[in-house]
Amino acid sequence: MTVPAALHGSRSAPQRPSWRPALAAALAGLGLAACSTAPLPPTPTPPPAATAPTDLVPLRILAINDFHGNLKPPAGGIRIKDPQRPEGFVDVEAGGSEYLSTAVAQARAGHAHNVFVAAGDLVGGSPLLSALFNDEPAIESLSAMGLALSSVGNHEFDAGLEELQRRQHGGCHPEKGCQGPAPFKGAAFQYLAASTIATATGQPIFPAYAIRHFDGIPVAFIGLALKGTPGIVVPSSVKGLRFDDEAQTVNRLVPQLRAQGVEAIVVLIHEGGFPAGDYNECPGISGPIVDIVKQLDPAVDLVVSGHTHRAYNCRIGGRLVTSGDKYGTIVTAIDVHLDRRTRDIVSTTAENRIVRHDQYGRDASQTALIAAYESKATAIIDRPVGRIGASFTREEDAAGATTMGQLVADAHWAATRALEDGGADFAITNIGGVRSSLLFSGDGSVSFGQVYTTQPFNNNLVVMQLSGAQLKAALEQQWIGQPKFRPLQLSEGLSYAYDATRPIGERVLPGSLQLRGRPLNMEASYKVGMNMFLAAGGDGFPAFAEGKILQRGVVDHEALVNYLQAHPGIKPAPRDRVQAR
Repeated sequence: MTVPAALHGSRSAPQRPSWRPALAAALAGLGLAACSTAPLPPTPTPPPAATAPTDLVPLRILAINDFHGNLKPPAGGIRIKDPQRPEGFVDVEAGGSEYLSTAVAQARAGHAHNVFVAAGDLVGGSPLLSALFNDEPAIESLSAMGLALSSVGNHEFDAGLEELQRRQHGGCHPEKGCQGPAPFKGAAFQYLAASTIATATGQPIFPAYAIRHFDGIPVAFIGLALKGTPGIVVPSSVKGLRFDDEAQTVNRLVPQLRAQGVEAIVVLIHEGGFPAGDYNECPGISGPIVDIVKQLDPAVDLVVSGHTHRAYNCRIGGRLVTSGDKYGTIVTAIDVHLDRRTRDIVSTTAENRIVRHDQYGRDASQTALIAAYESKATAIIDRPVGRIGASFTREEDAAGATTMGQLVADAHWAATRALEDGGADFAITNIGGVRSSLLFSGDGSVSFGQVYTTQPFNNNLVVMQLSGAQLKAALEQQWIGQPKFRPLQLSEGLSYAYDATRPIGERVLPGSLQLRGRPLNMEASYKVGMNMFLAAGGDGFPAFAEGKILQRGVVDHEALVNYLQAHPGIKPAPRDRVQAR
C-alpha cells in the first residue's frame, strides 16, 4: 500500500547516543531488509525441483506488547498460578527494560534468522521516568534492544498524530524542546498502521505492512490498531483519522502481498482477549480477538496481539495467537518454519517466557540509558508528597470496586466539590485511568513518581452537568459495548446496586442509585467531577459526552497529590459503594 511521503516522511539512519552501544550489534544480528511502504513488482516463485526434499528455514519471532514506557520493573511484577498451590497465585518479580533486553538477547542467540516485533502501546500511560521526557526514553530503550517493527496501539495517539510522527522520525518536542541527555533521533523501529487512515488522503498514516526476507524468503508483517481506538482516547488526538475494521483491512492486503510473491503473513494487532488460564495457556479465551481471527483470510499464518494486558498462547481456528501480558514482564518466543518451495509458514509454536529477575541479569546499556534520564528526573520523581496507612490496590471485589479506584474518585471529588472549583456533588472515574496501586512500605511515604504512575495521562478534571437519567445510562454502559464488565469507580456518597443477570440496559436496580442515602431524581441535574477523557465519552461511555461541561480543573494526578497531603496516613475506605446482587 502506497503511503504518501508527507505522511511518513524520510530521514537518514540516526546516529545513536554513546550510552547505547548494544544497538548496532543487535540490529546487525537481525539480518533484516528495509521495511516496505509500497507494493513491489510481483516476484515470481521458481518451481521446485521435482525430486528435491522440502527445505525448511527456521525463523524465531520475538514479541512483546503494552510496554507502556516501563523502563523500571513494574510494582508487583506478574501474577501467575502458584506451582506449589494450583488453586492459588503468586507474584513474580519481572519486567523492566534492563532485564527485558537481556531476555531478548538470550532468546535471539543461536537463531540465525530472527526478528523482534511488538503489538502496540509501547508508550503512553507510562511511569514518570519515561513520561517526563515525552516517552523518548522508552523509544530509545526499545530501539537499543533491536525492536524492528510494531503496530500502533491506542496509547500511541495519547498526544496526537504529530507527536507520534515525531517519535517515529525524531526531533525536539515543539513546546518542551530537547530535554534528554542526547538529541532525540526517533525510533529505530518502524510503526505499522494498516487500518489507521488519514481521512484527508485516504492513506494509512504509517506503512500498512513491512516485508522482511529470511534466507531469501519474504515474510510480511501487517500492523493494526483496534478499530475502537476513537472511543478510548481523547477525541481531539485522533481528529482527521479513521480506524477501519481489523479483519477487513488484513483481508484486503492479502492479494497485494501475494502479488509480490509473499505467502508468509504475520499480523501484529493491538486488540486482544481474556483467557481463563495461566500465562502459557488458553482455556476459555473470549474477547474481540476471537472473532477477528476467525474472520481473517486463511493466508494469515500467525497473530501477535495485545491491548488487554493478558498473557496467552492460543490456537484459534487452528491458527497460533499470542499475547505477552504487559510492561515487559513477558517476551514471547515464536518459532516458525518457512518452506523454501511454497515460501509459506508450515509450522508455528510459541512460548511465553517470563522476564524473571532471578533468571536474567541487567543489560548494562539499558542501565546506562536509565541512569542518564534519572539524573535529570530523580529529584522530581522521588519527591515525597504524602503518606498512606495501608496499601491501596487495583484488585476488584465482587462488585468491581477497588480501593485504589475509590481513592482516586475521592481525590477527584475533593478537587471539584468547592463552589469555586465547580461545586461537584460527587465524582466518578474510569478503572482504565487508574494504572497502578499504592503499596504500603516503610513509613508509608508516597513519592510523586508513585502518584504519577497511578494516573499518567495528564487529564484535566472537569465538572459536568448530568441528569439522573444520563448518569444511570452511563452506569448501564459498564456492560454495553465493552469487552468485559468495566466498573466505574465512585466517590464517597454515591451508591447503587446491580444485578448482572438482568437484561443489558436494565442492570442497575430501580431506586438503588442514591446520593448520600437519597434516591437520585432521574429528571434533576447533578454536577459530576471526572477526568476530561471520561467526559468526552472515553473508555466506552458515550453517555457522559451528552453532558455539559461547566468548569475545567486541575490535572488528575495533582488532585491525588493534594488529597494525600490533606489526609496523612489515610487507609482504604470500605468497598460498599456498589453492591452486586
